[in-house]
Amino acid sequence: MNGNRQNIWVAVWGTSLCLLLAIAGAWAQSPSAAPTGPKLAEEEFKNIQALKGIPADQVIPSMQFIAASLGVECEFCHVAHANEKDDKKPKVTARKMIEMMMAINKNNFEGHREVTCYSCHRGSTDPVATPIITDEEPRAAGGEGKKPDAAKTSLPAADQLLDKYLAAIGGAVALQKITSRVQKGTLTAFGGQHFSVDVYSKAPDKRVSIMHLQGGDSITAFDGKQGWLGVPGRVHTMSTAENDAARIDADLYLPAHLKTLYQKFSVDAGEKIDGHETYMVVGRTEGQPPLRLYLDKESSLLLRLVRYAETPLGRNPTQIDYADYRDANGVKVPFRWNLARPGNRFVIQIEQVQQNVPVDEAKFAPPSVAPKPPAP
Repeated sequence: MNGNRQNIWVAVWGTSLCLLLAIAGAWAQSPSAAPTGPKLAEEEFKNIQALKGIPADQVIPSMQFIAASLGVECEFCHVAHANEKDDKKPKVTARKMIEMMMAINKNNFEGHREVTCYSCHRGSTDPVATPIITDEEPRAAGGEGKKPDAAKTSLPAADQLLDKYLAAIGGAVALQKITSRVQKGTLTAFGGQHFSVDVYSKAPDKRVSIMHLQGGDSITAFDGKQGWLGVPGRVHTMSTAENDAARIDADLYLPAHLKTLYQKFSVDAGEKIDGHETYMVVGRTEGQPPLRLYLDKESSLLLRLVRYAETPLGRNPTQIDYADYRDANGVKVPFRWNLARPGNRFVIQIEQVQQNVPVDEAKFAPPSVAPKPPAP
């Protein structure tokens, strides 16, 4: 059952397990030194070369981006439980590829990150060099012979769509009456394995989800300022990118706050989701990854949210599909979430919702974990 616990931990955290469990083998040589502020990668980990100078909390997300881009796990490049070693050729090659990618962007795109690992690999260890002949007829630019500009003029304004979404949920007044939410349900992943899950939310932006596994609880939490993740005996403080994502998930009043979260919004035709036609509303702020919202054309409810975590090598996407909306105290709440990242996905089906019930503040605080003694 320990393997099940680890697999679920991977799915929920969205990070390759060996990067987290074997990370102690890659720490820099002074683990007992008191932290003096944000560290660089080479100060926190052993044998950092191609990623020198990036924040230490960006190392794991960068490794996650490489793993997703090539469709591999950690041990494709790294020696198990000894990430700092250079015994494997793919690790040496990966460093050269990172340097090449950065040089391409510097010399050809004014330093903007236009080319990434995924640009060539597309989920394969070997880039495809020859164009593929598909069974379908190539589509003209703009799709179906329509002029893009003409199609754009028929789309509603972003403000109008976001207002309809808020109204479909129940409206700002009804939403603001919700001060807490307790949800209990079942998480399904990995070929139909089931685990019970509890989710506690407290206005305006505190949230903790607890997966009850045989080997102990797997926890994802945001206390209003800082996010953290934990399994028995181990706590991980979220990176800046992880924290930004957790803040969105924890916002109990997100439908009312959306307009204020981004500098500008655009609208496009969205893809069909479970048979429902959608509008895609994209929120953008300079220097931040976008947020994509897919709103049902008929009900105006949110059917899909796509957010991105920025890394030095590229953006790690997370997609959450919402379904089975039901009324709870005058507010529509999705009772099913399908969360997917490159390489893993899981479904949470909510079975019980209670609102405006007491939630202990201590639930959102990380547990104290005794530090490991320094190596002799």
